[in-house]
Amino acid sequence: MSSALFPARLPIVCAPMAGGPSTPELTAAVSNAGGLGFLAGANLTPDALDRQLTEVERLTSNPYGVNLFLPSKQIASPSVLDDYRARLEPLAAELGVEVGPPTWHDDHIAEKIDIVCSHRPAAVSVTFGSPGRELSDRVKAIGAQMIGTVTSISEAETAVADGADMLVVQGSEAGGHRGVFVDDPADERGGFFLSLPSLLMSIGLSVDVPLIAAGGIMDGSGVFAALGWGAVAAQLGTAFLCSPEAGTTAVHRRALLNREYERTMVTRAFSGRPARGLANEFADKFTATAPAGYPELNSMTGPLRAAATAAGRADVPNLWAGTGWRAVTDAPAGDIVARIVREMTTA
Repeated sequence: MSSALFPARLPIVCAPMAGGPSTPELTAAVSNAGGLGFLAGANLTPDALDRQLTEVERLTSNPYGVNLFLPSKQIASPSVLDDYRARLEPLAAELGVEVGPPTWHDDHIAEKIDIVCSHRPAAVSVTFGSPGRELSDRVKAIGAQMIGTVTSISEAETAVADGADMLVVQGSEAGGHRGVFVDDPADERGGFFLSLPSLLMSIGLSVDVPLIAAGGIMDGSGVFAALGWGAVAAQLGTAFLCSPEAGTTAVHRRALLNREYERTMVTRAFSGRPARGLANEFADKFTATAPAGYPELNSMTGPLRAAATAAGRADVPNLWAGTGWRAVTDAPAGDIVARIVREMTTA
């Protein structure tokens, strides 16, 4: 598939990492280095998103992208949420906080779409669903590329039918939230779960749009391999988590750089949607009983995660990371991009 639609000089995308790691500084640093930096718009107030987009534009004149979470359906019953609250309460008491209310919200999606379109980024991506024709048409009207995030062939076909110009193909290796359109409560991993090479090549045979590979890619050899599998670019998130430009917490950085945990796992325990992170004590304890229910669980566990982080404890907060996390460095984002390019030439 031609890379003509891809808006950056280099086939390197900085993943939008909601919840803190994504910052204007990180977005701009990757774009300034020739890649495509992506700002995470999820879990920000509309005003905060507007300010951060303005800051990105102050820091770079190169193309950048914005990601939004599409609203999830309410699937967790009050009784299920009450049961999970009861399980969380002893830990909350230990931390000196209360379990948060199980709040559902749409993340101000309509207002955020207006804000994003007013800033006219080079690309807009969405997670947790297909973009839909209305959003795709609005994004294209401002001259931006509409990018869907998919984890299966059926999701890819739906997103393309809805007007997606490109797709981020998320393999099972990816850190953070799985981009499944519908979280299947009966499946502990939320639905379709295939390694990146197999998924990328399968989707490449099913749709006729450029694909961006995501999942476990940390270096130039990984980017080179993804291009060989048919992608026009590779999206990396974990590789940038410990860059000085990232907003990653000190607890999260320490856990990654000091290898405080041995493995990653996919869990709903923190947010109610399947996501991959380091297998800390909270994940080990609550994964088996955590229901599907985003954003309600995210609201419930928020006070616990914040209190533990403030206390310097890595055993409670979500420590999102992909399977390649052991290769993390604390180098500046621009240096990481330059290293990846050098490695690609010798791969």
